[in-house]
Amino acid sequence: MTCYGDAVTSASHQATIVDQFTRQAVPFSEAPGIKDEQALALLVAESGAGPDDTVLDVACGPGLVVAAFARFVRHATGVDITPAMLARAREIATARGLTNVQFDQSDVTSLPYADGSFTIVSSRFAFHHFLDPAAVLAEMRRVCAPGGRVVVVDLLASDDPAKAKAMNEMERLRDPSHARAMPLAELEPLIRDGDLTIRRRAFYRLPVELEAVLERSFPAPGDADRVRAIFAASLADDALGLGARRHGEREIRFEYPVVILVAERPAR
Repeated sequence: MTCYGDAVTSASHQATIVDQFTRQAVPFSEAPGIKDEQALALLVAESGAGPDDTVLDVACGPGLVVAAFARFVRHATGVDITPAMLARAREIATARGLTNVQFDQSDVTSLPYADGSFTIVSSRFAFHHFLDPAAVLAEMRRVCAPGGRVVVVDLLASDDPAKAKAMNEMERLRDPSHARAMPLAELEPLIRDGDLTIRRRAFYRLPVELEAVLERSFPAPGDADRVRAIFAASLADDALGLGARRHGEREIRFEYPVVILVAERPAR
């Protein structure tokens, strides 16, 4: 675990995740960068998904990744710990007329599925919430069939340690369920150390407007103003590594770097 994880118990962090994402269920599902069809299509394409695949999306949130896969695969399952997110996922699936999906509630460090149950196991924008990402990755590998793919999509912290530290501190103020975003140089070895072989990688940038993301976040009282001040200060030197810039007199825009890593479980 990281130093942050050592300071926070698993139970208390889990409770924070459920609290945050219960309140975020609808606004998160409607955020432009989260529901962006082009980004979802890129994830599905990079995974190599086809009609014989069965998919599990870990920490599925409002089920948008499940819905994107469902158009191309035999069956897609989403698993999440937050009941409100699962309710939202079922609403979206029903509205889209999807019949080859299901949603289950579980702690993602102990998935309720047999070994090798799925040919593709994915997780999008969730690893930065995990106190022990290696434990989650081990479960993802366990339920992935030999020769199947594990797909990790997440925000990247800067390769500059000072910028990465500043970005993670800001994110924990903005969203108390944030644990730690990793730089690519740490995320890739984590996956390789999990006995997975990285086959493909793709990158894109997720554009964000500061006030819009604060409106769908639930920081502690006073912390939204602290986040605004951090971003204002970062305009001079990109201290967060997010390319923050002004748009007009008041608006601040920035971009999260995102990576899609597609890894293969050995066929044995």
